[in-house]
Amino acid sequence: MDHCHRDWRKLARLPLWRRAARSARAAVFTLALALAIGQPAPAEEASGGVLPSLGSRAPLVSTMRPPGVPDDAALQATGARIGLIRIDPREIFDTALPEENTSLFRVANKVHIRTRHDTIETQLLFRSGETYDPRLLAESERQLRTSRYLQDAHIVPVAWHDGVVDIDVVTADVWTLNPGVSFGRKGGANTSGFTLEELNLLGRGSQLSVDRSSGIDRDSTTFLYRDRQLGSSWWQFAIDYSDNSDSSAQGLLLDHDFYALDARWAGGGSFRDDDRIDPRYDLGERVGEYRSQAKQGTVYGGWSRGLVDGHVLRYRAGVTFDERRFSAVPVSTLATVTPPDRKLVYPWVSAEWIEDDFRKARNRDQIERTEDFAYGWRARAQLGFADGAFGADRSSVLFDTRVTRGLEAGEHQTWLFSAALAGRYEDGELADTVLNGSARWYLHQSDRRLLFAALGFDAGRNLDADRQILIGGDTGLRGYPLRYQGGEGRWLFTLEQRAFTNWYPFRLVNVGAAAFVDVGGAWGDNPFGSRAQGVLSDVGFGLRLGNSRSALGNVLHIDLAFPLNGGSSIKNMQFLVETKQRF
Repeated sequence: MDHCHRDWRKLARLPLWRRAARSARAAVFTLALALAIGQPAPAEEASGGVLPSLGSRAPLVSTMRPPGVPDDAALQATGARIGLIRIDPREIFDTALPEENTSLFRVANKVHIRTRHDTIETQLLFRSGETYDPRLLAESERQLRTSRYLQDAHIVPVAWHDGVVDIDVVTADVWTLNPGVSFGRKGGANTSGFTLEELNLLGRGSQLSVDRSSGIDRDSTTFLYRDRQLGSSWWQFAIDYSDNSDSSAQGLLLDHDFYALDARWAGGGSFRDDDRIDPRYDLGERVGEYRSQAKQGTVYGGWSRGLVDGHVLRYRAGVTFDERRFSAVPVSTLATVTPPDRKLVYPWVSAEWIEDDFRKARNRDQIERTEDFAYGWRARAQLGFADGAFGADRSSVLFDTRVTRGLEAGEHQTWLFSAALAGRYEDGELADTVLNGSARWYLHQSDRRLLFAALGFDAGRNLDADRQILIGGDTGLRGYPLRYQGGEGRWLFTLEQRAFTNWYPFRLVNVGAAAFVDVGGAWGDNPFGSRAQGVLSDVGFGLRLGNSRSALGNVLHIDLAFPLNGGSSIKNMQFLVETKQRF
């Protein structure tokens, strides 16, 4: 460890361009390591496909129907009914392509258990004999693409005869058995782990995993089993247990949510028991800690009239139990004021409104993958009341409201907006209330280039003592240590030039790149440390590796970030390696 510190001190004394060169070599080495020990990933397959390519690889399927099949309007006008539904789950690698007809890829296909037909069929919202509705085909596609064990899915009418239309459902599997190691670095801190995970157990869509990880706050060994289609139904079951270096946690879930826009009912329950040591941070350093014991449970039911005139209105009602107990860490050398205990037991009701407006895109937040975006309004409001009569330790009104919306500005610009307000009202004032909002902007410059910008903020009021609003290298300010600033609120602006290449090394990963600027900071008093240091900013660049054959993380980021201001203790360069859901 001392040797590592000496190396970093030597690196810090080098001229900036030499440090960048060395870190670039480290990035190349990390890329090679990721390809060597990382998990492979899914491409679009072409054998027997009837439709055009969606990218630089072999075609999976096309949205173009064959000649002789009428368009959707004509099929609906004639009252067409669905005939044969052909389900075609394809292998990970298409050995009909010379570049994928290798011994390694043939062995991978043979070892891999392909997704079963009934696993896919269960998620379809249409059946043979029903009236043809193109909306249900599109929604079924979206449903299938949310499955981590599928890389892509397309559903297309392929034949028309005697008032009957036949449908092809074509999916692409990914490698779902993941015995592997992981490594990440952000905000000057490393994380690592070893995982043995199967995300499509016996081809039935169930997840079984054992994970050993070394994180920022604790080391954990976690067991998880999840079945999204319990008994070939829309019920989801999950159970998990974690044995941590400072604690333990266990959870249980049984849930039948509104699985489709036209679903009429929902219900379920969940329980979680979590015992852990929670830290306080200031300027990237751990300055305090306390023990937190949390028990949470919810049961609920929901009902809806389904999709009416392009909109959905859903109602839910339930009861939630939320108890938090806090105590000092006996052997800690850090001075910390222990938060007061809290017990909330409350019935609640909620209403949700959804507008049916979803659209597909490509090369926005992923590389060479079909992406689904919700453009229509989606708004949800929940209201609950805690009181001593229910077992709570206080009288409190609890509220949680959220809204999202997408807009297209001309042919090449897209805006995605979101806002939320959640907290409590007790003793005549707001308590633990946070208002947050975000705006994301995409300027489509070409099929391979995109300019992206995002602005987000979180503003707190009378926060509970166990909540910190922090910003740093782990929350988007990439040139700074993790959890660097704290206060009553934070804001962050990011501008990023993205490039999506057609480079597809080893037919395993898609390669992209980005150059970025981050500007942000915290404001207000920080009860756990020093005051915010004003506006912080950084610049940087990096590689993006789209994990195209594996069910693991979507995009691997390898970045160099250079802070432009801040305290003297900050290193003048951060090297980051992390997996994110977005580019």
